[in-house]
Amino acid sequence: MGIKGIVKKAMEVGVGEMGFNKEGGVINWFPGHMAAATRAIRNRLKLSDLVIEVRDARIPFSSAHQDLQPQLSAKRRIIALNKKDLANSNVLNKWVCYFDSCKQDCLPINAHSRSSVRKLLELVEFKLKEVISREPTLLVMVVGVPNVGKSALINSIHQIASTCFPVQEKMKRATVGPLPGVTQDIAGYKIAHQPSIYVLDTPGVLVPSIPNIETGLKLALAGSVKDSVVGEDRIVQYLLAVLNTRGSPLHWKRVANQMEEITQISQDKPNYNPKDLRPNRRVLNASDVLYVKDVVTEVQHALYVTLSEFSGNIEDENDLECLIEHQFEALRKALKIPHKSSEARLMVSKKFLTLFRAGKLGTFVLDDVPEFNPVP
Repeated sequence: MGIKGIVKKAMEVGVGEMGFNKEGGVINWFPGHMAAATRAIRNRLKLSDLVIEVRDARIPFSSAHQDLQPQLSAKRRIIALNKKDLANSNVLNKWVCYFDSCKQDCLPINAHSRSSVRKLLELVEFKLKEVISREPTLLVMVVGVPNVGKSALINSIHQIASTCFPVQEKMKRATVGPLPGVTQDIAGYKIAHQPSIYVLDTPGVLVPSIPNIETGLKLALAGSVKDSVVGEDRIVQYLLAVLNTRGSPLHWKRVANQMEEITQISQDKPNYNPKDLRPNRRVLNASDVLYVKDVVTEVQHALYVTLSEFSGNIEDENDLECLIEHQFEALRKALKIPHKSSEARLMVSKKFLTLFRAGKLGTFVLDDVPEFNPVP
């Protein structure tokens, strides 16, 4: 109940411009020109022979564009779970098994790794073999909500394509749908020959559809929704609620032990005479333990101590809120932010979010894997 209470309060307050609706329903927070871009993407989808849907590996379900799913599921599709290096590999493997059970092709990738992207392109070619005999030119479209790494993937594809096919000619393809025979110029990158396979550059920005509050918070946490729309403070409250409920900080006991050793060393540090130092004699001093006195260690230690000393009920909404408030203060000290600063809480939130999003606090998958029957 504890984390649900945090989500419920987000709904009651009505988070910023997102206009959260107590009665539920899709949350519509983007301006009209972005809606127009989504319509353009829908039209472009009609041309494609295969779709690469890029999702964030930390939120394999929440980062899907819900409004487009009927159209995407009706086409040949590969779900590319990007940022796999930031996701817990064990949980991510379970998600891959889940998609396999749904007969949906899925591949965890790192869009910045050429070898990873090449594996994806090999899968694309394999999936298109069945239509090669019918079409001389095949089109692949890449779609994804903001900050899932779509642009990074397209850039990597472009680099690979430029290496394989230095001369990238413009291609033409008749539109499929209500206006047969109409030909359009389409920007794309050639990735294969005989038949020619092009990866299309997606027009505009595909803004996420947000069916509920918790999905909105997960998208904000992953950076797919602007922080200012939800508020950094509220995003961090949700993140801390998730970490505490899962007991993640308790896994950082080793860090806490190191911090205690550092404290003891600093208190008992003797005055060494430089003449006593020898090349084969290593004296434990401040420089020897500097590597553990970084901000990540301080933050992990702060969260471990606050949770391990917590005597309340983590499932109780009020107890969880008290713990989170205590952790905000502990994080302020760990991040060395002055108490008198008028924006201290905002500064804590921004720095903590930066650490999480960069994977410095560890690897996480925020979406729970649905129950399924594994493929034999």
